[in-house]
Amino acid sequence: MQTFEGATVYLPGEIAETNVTIADGKIVEVGDATQGEVIDARGLILAPALIDVHGDAFERQVMPRPGVYFPMETAVLETDRQLAANGIATTYHSITLSFEPGLRSVDRGREMMQAIRDLAPRLLVENRIQLRWETFAFEALETIDWALEAPLTPSLAFNDHLSMSMRSFDTRIQDRLFEHSPHYALADRNDPRLATVRHEKHASRAGLGTDDYMALIDRVWARRSDVPDAMGRLAQKARAKGVPMLSHDDTQVETRQHYRGLGATVAEFPMTMAPIDDARAHGDTIIFGAPNAVRGGSHIGSLAAGDMVEAGLCDALASDYYYPAMLAAVDRLDREKRADRLSLWSLVSAGPARAMHLGDRGEIAVGMRADLVLVDWPAGHTPAIQGTWVAGRAAYRAQPAH
Repeated sequence: MQTFEGATVYLPGEIAETNVTIADGKIVEVGDATQGEVIDARGLILAPALIDVHGDAFERQVMPRPGVYFPMETAVLETDRQLAANGIATTYHSITLSFEPGLRSVDRGREMMQAIRDLAPRLLVENRIQLRWETFAFEALETIDWALEAPLTPSLAFNDHLSMSMRSFDTRIQDRLFEHSPHYALADRNDPRLATVRHEKHASRAGLGTDDYMALIDRVWARRSDVPDAMGRLAQKARAKGVPMLSHDDTQVETRQHYRGLGATVAEFPMTMAPIDDARAHGDTIIFGAPNAVRGGSHIGSLAAGDMVEAGLCDALASDYYYPAMLAAVDRLDREKRADRLSLWSLVSAGPARAMHLGDRGEIAVGMRADLVLVDWPAGHTPAIQGTWVAGRAAYRAQPAH
């Protein structure tokens, strides 16, 4: 049994200076006298630990330089420690399962998932998986079936970056139609910009020359008419297992409606207002990237996360490609007075918990799992994590010099 004494505690509906006691991995008392080991939390914030529903910053540990791969166990252990130090107690690693070889190949994704399962007793935080399926990657379906049986239920995200890259050069990425609309405007396959502008960096990531990569694209693009049926069959399996499903980069109402029909009730990084309004009208969850909020806008010219938060059109913020962005986003949005602090904190705790159907965490209340963070947040300065607890276990502790 441990008691955090004198912290400024972020409770559901209020911020209070009080004590919080934990035992056997759960919160057992709020506001009573100290019991057991006392942790002096005076001058610090005690808040629900962060929950990251989409993070792929692990790719920097897997491939720290282009074409340079590190051992998977080393990458997973280092990533896990970064998560703990950033206050993230539950994470969904967004592992891309693509038709490409290299970093985002099916084999490498399965290797990472297996490493996470094998290393589970040594890991500091709860490492879950987002199956980030490129919908043309039929090669991934067997591995997804395997992953759906994992001990920690994964989430499933439908991604179609291939159609996005094949769109007409006259169509902005934010203006493209639903990818399987008969009116979807395509680029001329003979346009040399397809290789030099759209696919060159992807070829490099895959370790292929541009000509070989474009030949691969031709083979995979030929599957286009079969993709909707494949999505439907996989979604049926996911629904049967209660797996949370997400769509990615929606631009149209038709897109959101299609994926909602499959059971994907989470809109991840929507690019325009139309699918957001449709999502809100139908009770879907809306997620934006925390780096977008930290930077003050989207790096590709889509909607600004801060504006969506202020408008009440964002339910959760995800680390996306940078783990420190979650805490930094709360800080910037707080400075900008986009919402009150409790509402902002819920974007990285209770909101993600609801999105992933994790009813046992995300709030400080008696009976909830003791996933907690101690935060040093002096007025006018950047917050920093001083401790992370996962189911009552100290996953990370830091003691400043002064």
